[in-house]
Amino acid sequence: MKTLLKSNTIEVTIDTEGLVIMIGEKINPTGRKKLSRMLKERNFDYIKEIASKQVNAGADVLDVNVGVPGEDEVTLLPQVVKIVAEHVDIPLCLDSANPEALKAGLDVAPGKPLVNSVNGEEASLKNVLPIVKDRGAAVIGLTMDNDGIPNEPEKRVAIAGKIIERAAKVGISVEDVVIDPLVLTVGADHNAGAVTIRTIKMIRKEFGVNINLGASNVSFGLPERHIINQAFLALATMAGASCMITDPTKLALPIRAIDLLLGRDEFGRAYITHYRRTQKME
Repeated sequence: MKTLLKSNTIEVTIDTEGLVIMIGEKINPTGRKKLSRMLKERNFDYIKEIASKQVNAGADVLDVNVGVPGEDEVTLLPQVVKIVAEHVDIPLCLDSANPEALKAGLDVAPGKPLVNSVNGEEASLKNVLPIVKDRGAAVIGLTMDNDGIPNEPEKRVAIAGKIIERAAKVGISVEDVVIDPLVLTVGADHNAGAVTIRTIKMIRKEFGVNINLGASNVSFGLPERHIINQAFLALATMAGASCMITDPTKLALPIRAIDLLLGRDEFGRAYITHYRRTQKME
């Protein structure tokens, strides 16, 4: 299955049988004090710098999140979306829990963006899906609802099915729904990674859709997080994940190595191309 995203001139296809698509995670103030401060100060040069670094490191899509406590997302998100879109020409992923902010951001986003996100809560389904449909965007569906994130893979699969069904009712095709099975830190629950891997396999078998992960969550609070993240990326990709919200400056080359080892990278072109690009940057 293929999910097409567009910027002004570039098309990116998330493909269940293709290379892993990397969504750069760095334009997100959560846990990043400097970015929070720069957003409050409207220092958009810093945002441009982050955007450029991620694109140069291999990001296919950029996540844009401006959720700083006390700031007006409805005003700030479209400002940042417009600035990022003018500075780098790859598709954008608009990341907010505020439907009004999403709508404002989508109004100025070029091409066909991705929305992050909708979930199984009734309010989310009612408020977000019509906005996605009206804009002709694609959307990430999180496998959580009013009861939180289920521990059982079967319940996460059921929520995924609900999101896909409700999206279809408003006219959003299954190709434009990317499911995120969610991953919690194994530092708090040693079964968390295994539950997500099983969920990925079940969702791919049941619905055949593209699957996204915020991969770095799995290692939170543990030493040598980079090692855990790389191992999890390999397992998740083998299970069926096709899209990752991650840090391309650290994980792009391992991701391309995973693509190569799984036979998705013909003659190693993507791996070699990315390796040569990193050499030029050093």
